[in-house]
Amino acid sequence: MTDLPIPAEWSPHRAMWVGWPSHEALWVDNLDQARAEVEALVRALAGPGREQVKLMIGSDEALADARARFDGVAGVTVVPGRFGDIWLRDTGPIFGPGSLTAAAFRFNGWGGQFEMEFDDTVADQIAEQAGVPLCRNDFILEGGALDHDGAGTILTTRQCLLNPNRNTGWTEAKAEALLGEALGATRVIWLGDGLMNDHTDGHVDNLARFVAPGVVACPIAFGIDDPNAEVYDACARDLSEAGFRVVRIPSPGRLENEDGEPIPASHMNFLIANGAVVVPTYGNEAAGRMAGEALASIFPDREIILSPSIDVLTGGGSFHCISQQEPA
Repeated sequence: MTDLPIPAEWSPHRAMWVGWPSHEALWVDNLDQARAEVEALVRALAGPGREQVKLMIGSDEALADARARFDGVAGVTVVPGRFGDIWLRDTGPIFGPGSLTAAAFRFNGWGGQFEMEFDDTVADQIAEQAGVPLCRNDFILEGGALDHDGAGTILTTRQCLLNPNRNTGWTEAKAEALLGEALGATRVIWLGDGLMNDHTDGHVDNLARFVAPGVVACPIAFGIDDPNAEVYDACARDLSEAGFRVVRIPSPGRLENEDGEPIPASHMNFLIANGAVVVPTYGNEAAGRMAGEALASIFPDREIILSPSIDVLTGGGSFHCISQQEPA
C-alpha cells in the first residue's frame, strides 16, 4: 500500500467509524443494552473538538432506531450499510497516512468460526463512503490482530497471526514480509497467547497497546483468581525484553458467563480518540477506576472517559473492536 507506516492511534483523526448493534438475532436479550452502551460511546466521541463519527448501520431494521437517537447530534453521521457483525476493526480497511489510501485484506470469519453475510464487503463499503482508494492484499488479516506505533513497529500475537485457520504455512518471516509490503511495517513484535476464551484467537488489542513512542500498556492481574495472570506477565516480560517501557494497567479481574466460564474482558480495548481515551468497564468499579487513573498518567492531554461495555462484550468484543479511525 505504502512505504510509510500506519499512523499511531493517538495521531489526529479526520473521522472515526463505529459499528451499530444491528441484528437482534446476534444480541438476543442484550440488544437494547448494547445499543445504549454504543450510544454512550458515540456521544463521548462526538464531544466538542473530538471526532466526526461515521456510524455504520448493518441492517434496514436498525436504521430508523439509530437515526432517531442521533438526529441533530453534531459530529455524528449515520451511514446505511451492510454487515453481518459489528466488529469494524476486523472487517474494515486499515487507513494509511492522511487516509490517502487504505489496505483491505481477505476475511474468513475469525478462522472460519463466525462467517456471516456481508462481512467480507465491509472494507469496500467504508472505503467507498470515505472516498479512499483501496489496496487489496491476498491474505487473511483482521485489524484487531495488530497494533501500530506510527514508526513502523507492529505488535501482534503468534496465537492469532500464525494460526493455520487464517493463512496456511505462515511463518514469522513470511508474515513480517507481507506486513512490510501492505502496511509499511519495519519491525514486528511477536507476543504469545491472547486472553482465555477470546474467539478471535488472541487479538493483540485485548492484550497490549502502544500508548506513546517506545511505550506499551499491558494488563496486570486484578484479584487472585484472574484467569489471565500468567498471560499478562509473559506479555510484560516479552515487551520489556524487546526494549519497551511497559505500563501495567489493572485488568477487570475474573468475569464469567452464565456457564461459569471466563470471558475476555479487557481494559486494553480502549479507544484513543481526538481529545479523549474511552475505556470500557465491566462492572468492577475499583478496577475500572484504577485503569482510568493509569491511562490518565499516560495521556495527560486527553480526557479519560470510563464507559460501560458489559453488554457489548456479550457479542465478543468492546469499543476498539467496533471502531476504525481515518487518520488526518
